[in-house]
Amino acid sequence: MIPELDSFKMPILSLVTLTPALGALLLTLIDSNSKALIRQIALMVSFLGLLFSLIMVGNFDSAVGTMQMEENHVWIESLGISYHLGVDGFSVLLILLTSFSMPFVFLSTWKAVDTRVKEFHIALLLLQTGMMGAFVALDLILFYLFYEAMLVPMYLIIGIWGGKDRVYAALKFFIYTMVGSLFMFLAILYLYNHAGTFDLPLLLERLRTTNPLDGTQQFWLFLAFALSFAIKVPLFPLHTWLPDAHVQAPTAGSVVLAGVLLKMGTYGLLRFAIPLFPEAAMDLREEFCWLAVTGIIFGACMALVQTDIKKLIAYSSVSHLGFVVLACFMNDVESLTGAILQMVNHGLSTGMLFLMIGIMYERRHTRELADYGGLAGVVPVYSVFFIIAVLSSIGLPGLNGFVGEFLILFGAFRADAVWGILAATGVVLGALYMLKMTKMFLFGPLVHEANKNVQDLQSREIIYLVPFVIMMVWLGLYPTTFTKLVQPTLSLYVQMLQN
Repeated sequence: MIPELDSFKMPILSLVTLTPALGALLLTLIDSNSKALIRQIALMVSFLGLLFSLIMVGNFDSAVGTMQMEENHVWIESLGISYHLGVDGFSVLLILLTSFSMPFVFLSTWKAVDTRVKEFHIALLLLQTGMMGAFVALDLILFYLFYEAMLVPMYLIIGIWGGKDRVYAALKFFIYTMVGSLFMFLAILYLYNHAGTFDLPLLLERLRTTNPLDGTQQFWLFLAFALSFAIKVPLFPLHTWLPDAHVQAPTAGSVVLAGVLLKMGTYGLLRFAIPLFPEAAMDLREEFCWLAVTGIIFGACMALVQTDIKKLIAYSSVSHLGFVVLACFMNDVESLTGAILQMVNHGLSTGMLFLMIGIMYERRHTRELADYGGLAGVVPVYSVFFIIAVLSSIGLPGLNGFVGEFLILFGAFRADAVWGILAATGVVLGALYMLKMTKMFLFGPLVHEANKNVQDLQSREIIYLVPFVIMMVWLGLYPTTFTKLVQPTLSLYVQMLQN
């Protein structure tokens, strides 16, 4: 039985957000040579965060579309900054996705990372706090602080524990994201000067009533926010940092980057950019939808010609998240439900694919497709898990990927048949590049001698892969378990935009 928050006066969102940071603080007290203890503490902290998230979901009222479990305390009174947290249908599943993924990220790095182990686990825990904080923050400055706090640990994870070109990839990631964030920060300051508050609910109310923005103001402010979020998605043509980051990042970095961090961009569009500046968003709707469908096709075509498996999956993310951006501008409950589900689905499918690639890289130390082939007969258990992740990614009915794509395509065809046709073409291309990769990776003749003695999955690896499969099947067969959590919020959101 899940405890009721009112009984304990539990600040559940603070616990969800700050528990990883407290765990990181605890790790600073541990001797760097106690690697096993460091790993165990980080894993326990991540499971504690998952427990708090489950308590939050258990107390989440699926019939209510407004903010729940709010915590609102004055932080810096002279600047009007508050510690304001809340959760609704936009954020509840993304919080759950983050807390679900992190324990298995730690398990996946148990043997993969053996240098600066303490610093690595501290960086991952601080990254988790940044992601959680961004999903629950309802004060613009607080959101910005969490949003920027994710930059440093991810920069370090890529730059210290990444591949041979890790410094270049880390700098590219940092510069792209920082430049975009700077424009958003200036827009936040302008909004405060205009409406006198950083508090998001109060700001939305004032912009609708006492302090409206004119068309020109909305246009430039929307672009400032949208640029920052489009880089994070990443939306074509701002995607060029992502393939380098994925290829150079260690497995844990790739899983967190694809599984959660990229969702910060699409979440930011839905939470901040579109509701704060709805007229500008609608004026620029066609442009963003064309960029989205271009990204869907471009990402899929680039994935088709890749020889590096991680780079292939990186371009698949550009394509998949193009669907989410397209849905963000559809303004109907079905499409927006598809957007939220697709964010979660992409996190599960692509996160698991990066885990699978990381497992094989530990054994063979190569990511080139040409170095594989014929593995299905050597590692049958690994092959089954890999194929499930691939089928999930291409949207096979019965698995998680189908539901979100179907809802998004439904909305796209209803809005503009051309967008729908182009997006559907992306689905076909997605099946092509994923099945081509699977054929080259697992099937065909066993040519390379080094592949003949590859070890199949170990029990530790099966333990952290099985939960992903369970969630994929659950979302595919019983999507209403999850859609009922988001639709009341989305109904209010659509009504607000229409008004």
